[in-house]
Amino acid sequence: MGLMSKILGEESGSSRNTEDYVELDAEGIEAAGADADRQVRIASIGDKQDVIDIKDAVYDGDIVVADITRHSTQDRTMEHISDELKQVANEVGGDIVQKDDDQLIITPSGVAISRERLGR
Repeated sequence: MGLMSKILGEESGSSRNTEDYVELDAEGIEAAGADADRQVRIASIGDKQDVIDIKDAVYDGDIVVADITRHSTQDRTMEHISDELKQVANEVGGDIVQKDDDQLIITPSGVAISRERLGR
């Protein structure tokens, strides 16, 4: 199950739509986000072309959570993509980790990824 599936609650046998959610008052939040030095960006990797935007975001100092559910972790293309993103993380002094079989998290300089889960 991918990150967006977990957020949106798309589980087997579950069907949700926009009417299932409540609009939250986000007054002032967007303005604060505009002044942020870093952003957490969400990406999906379908092919090698998608890596370009991810690399640009990390070079710009953003954190990227990339959905890789379209690829098997044993997939040759995925190995190449992972190697490219590891190189980017190394070049900027950041970090990279694969979470389960469905996500890569890539960070810029000054942001480390803990390998320990919170709670249980």
